[in-house]
Amino acid sequence: MLKAVLYDWGGTNAALFHWVNRLHSPFWDRLMLWGTALGDHRNFPVYAALLTLAGLVLAARAGRRAAEDISRALALSWLGALAVLGLGYVVDGGLILWLKPWLDYPRPLLALPPGSVTVVGRPEYHYSLPSGHSAFAMLLAASMWPVLNRCWRTAAAIFVLWVGVSRVSVGAHFPADVAAGWLLSLGVVALVRPAVAWLAARAGGK
Repeated sequence: MLKAVLYDWGGTNAALFHWVNRLHSPFWDRLMLWGTALGDHRNFPVYAALLTLAGLVLAARAGRRAAEDISRALALSWLGALAVLGLGYVVDGGLILWLKPWLDYPRPLLALPPGSVTVVGRPEYHYSLPSGHSAFAMLLAASMWPVLNRCWRTAAAIFVLWVGVSRVSVGAHFPADVAAGWLLSLGVVALVRPAVAWLAARAGGK
């Protein structure tokens, strides 16, 4: 009964999956595969390096235009966001590694009738809940959200949605798996960010 409400959504989960999964074209499939590739957690070192470099450049520019304390505050803000991302990645990854085999929910290819799922890329059958790609995309966006301007927040939101939709489009996950991944990472960031702030305050003697 609990699964029917929280996961199956009274049949809506499967219906949404079919609605997204039946849309295909060469361009669309390529776009979805890109979204899946960008949401792979193994890209973490690349994202961390690029975000660190971006924070360094922004702090340097602020130092040239304004007082040194503004540049220092900006650098500390980025460092804090990166700390949330790094710690969140460890916590999020550990939870996903535990949850997937413990829950052992079947992928759409195994859960739905034969021939009703279009798979783009490598077929997968087990460990559907939660979506690791979706969780990683949300972790990136939520961790860096406080230091992003409006334009980059819009880009981050599009990125999260793109990765999530791609996982359904390629036949790897149900929408409920995607939503669970998003919620998991939001919860992790909500817990890690205050911990990082507390540690920073203790280190600064406040």
